[in-house]
Amino acid sequence: IAVNKYESSVPATVALGWKEKVKKDEEFLKKPKLYVLAIGISNYKDEDNKLMYSSKDAKDFAGVMEKQKGLLYRDVEVKVITDEIATRMNVLDGFDWILNNVTNKDIAMVLLSGHGYNDPDGAYYYIPVDVDLKRIKSTAVIFTEIKNTVFIDTCHAGNVMGKRKGLDDLSEIIKELVRAENGAIVFTSSTGRQDS
Repeated sequence: IAVNKYESSVPATVALGWKEKVKKDEEFLKKPKLYVLAIGISNYKDEDNKLMYSSKDAKDFAGVMEKQKGLLYRDVEVKVITDEIATRMNVLDGFDWILNNVTNKDIAMVLLSGHGYNDPDGAYYYIPVDVDLKRIKSTAVIFTEIKNTVFIDTCHAGNVMGKRKGLDDLSEIIKELVRAENGAIVFTSSTGRQDS
């Protein structure tokens, strides 16, 4: 139907025929490869900071995504880092694994489950198992190293830093991640100032 400011035309009907022919490259694009980096820490050294489900969440998340091989994704590669092996170095190695393997035709998912912290200047840190609370900047994982497609399941649960030394607010971090140029979709388990 064509329409102008005076009136509408008589409807016209057109029959179209189409036969789909899928090339290898098109199939490649239709079903990307998925890379999953799932990090979860429940067993922090300090009893007051231990969490119930973080390491289980990382394992369960990876397991669910692995089942998508051949369905939503043509292939799925998973790396799970939990508890005692979730050191700062291993977390950063996991990020390198994502960066060195994912192409522009793939999808990467990163789950961080455990404690998070905002310093007094507002910088966000993921707290690895080997953190030294007196040396956060050199022993935790700063947000700039995380910035990718990220599932964040961290909070200030258990007051990992004692009595509120930081802002404990993920809102600004989330806003930065979801900017269009980052190409990231962010799921968080809580709002900026909530326990997760």
